[in-house]
Amino acid sequence: MAAETDHDLFSEGYARYVDSKDELRHYRDEFIIPTLGDLERKSIAIEEEIKTELWGLDWSLPSVYLCGNSLGLQPRRTRTYLQQYLDTWGTKGVNGHFTRHTDALTRPWVDIDEDCAAAIAPIVGAEKDEVAVMQSLTANLHLLMASFYKPTVKRWKIIMEEKAFPSDHYAVYSQVAHHGFPDSSVVLIPPSSPSTHYLSTQSILDTITAHADTTALILLPGVHFYSGQLLDIPTITAHAHSHGITIGWDLAHAVGNVPLRLHEWGVDFAAWCSYKYLNAGAGSIGGLFVHEQHWGGKVETEDIAPGSAAEQEANGHDTAPPTAPITPSLRGWWGSTKGTRFAMDNTFAPMRGAAAWQLSNPSVLDCTALLASLSIFNEVGMDKLRAKSVLLTGGLIHLLDCWPGLHTAREAGVYEILTPKADGEHGAQVSIRLQEGLLARVMTELERVGVVVDERKPDVVRVAPAPLYNGWQDVWRFMDAFERAVKEAIRRRDGYCQT
Repeated sequence: MAAETDHDLFSEGYARYVDSKDELRHYRDEFIIPTLGDLERKSIAIEEEIKTELWGLDWSLPSVYLCGNSLGLQPRRTRTYLQQYLDTWGTKGVNGHFTRHTDALTRPWVDIDEDCAAAIAPIVGAEKDEVAVMQSLTANLHLLMASFYKPTVKRWKIIMEEKAFPSDHYAVYSQVAHHGFPDSSVVLIPPSSPSTHYLSTQSILDTITAHADTTALILLPGVHFYSGQLLDIPTITAHAHSHGITIGWDLAHAVGNVPLRLHEWGVDFAAWCSYKYLNAGAGSIGGLFVHEQHWGGKVETEDIAPGSAAEQEANGHDTAPPTAPITPSLRGWWGSTKGTRFAMDNTFAPMRGAAAWQLSNPSVLDCTALLASLSIFNEVGMDKLRAKSVLLTGGLIHLLDCWPGLHTAREAGVYEILTPKADGEHGAQVSIRLQEGLLARVMTELERVGVVVDERKPDVVRVAPAPLYNGWQDVWRFMDAFERAVKEAIRRRDGYCQT
């Protein structure tokens, strides 16, 4: 391909050529990409005058936005969807909940969460009724664990990954404490490789096997927030089930990033947010999945002690893990069927499927923004997005391994890639660990030239080419800027050391 274009792999010309062959390239225009001037502007007003050039840069150029793992870019459709919501609110008031419009982009507000569930179901590989759009990620994990974590005398432990995102630790440890168990009831899976945070599938399976007889629940990340590793969800889920253990997944960094088959894989439950790869806006509404095998009835709980393990032992209780069917342990108005919501008879008649876990009516503003983005996802499909993502992320990993201008730095161990290099073991994120003391200067240099990535202190840069709006030119521009940033950081560090 390089010969065909008269450009080598490391040239900007080659990057343009690759992008010209991308069948999804026009979707980049569906998103608002901040310019260098936008990033520099000190007020929100677009009319504010900014310098057209600084440090030799054209400030009208789009930034290199590689931060979809933290906050996705705004789809242009979002403004249209939200304006229609505002117009409906302004002209109909409360009647907007039920009024149908011939030109509406969504159904009336009372049904909008169902629209969202139907739109996101193919993205997570679920039946429509297995999905609910509601709350936020950690709140949903609590709601799910309140139903699925039913400790007994012999099974009371929760297995989780040692380096999981802090909020998952908070949720799991507080659930254990709520049932009166000590912190030692949480089994932490250490990284197979402490230096890279890599978790081998075998080490996860071995931990499950070792604690199978005493474990009530497992909670793991689909894609690790720090390293970007994609875990083998179907294999791990099947192994948990072979030991009669319920397993749930935090999909914050997986949803909209990698293809998921939650129904097919038999996942018990999962939760996610929508502001990363799903592009629904900062802090937007979350979602959850409950496999249809768990719908319908409720677990008999007479023999499940509400207190500590000691109390259970004293009472002589010994039961198996909770089995299907179950209903939510914590209930709310929106989880009851539409026919009973306004009856005000205080009888909870659960909605079909995951919707029964809903509490209050969901934010229509959030749902509207989410639907704007999901309309793009469902035009493209996750399989096509994944194919492009593998090209971009795998290409970035390759360039980091062999970029000519970084050969010396690479050999000197100035940086290393934490993310697994095999296509099946990563999503769109590449995590790069820098030598001690370089992170702040590298980030400053990248920001100066309009490259938007994020950091995890003390030493990691996370770079995420999102296939809906990023292309090979973004990858090339990052590498060009990263080379300059690394060299400048080394120069300043070594210069300071000599003084």
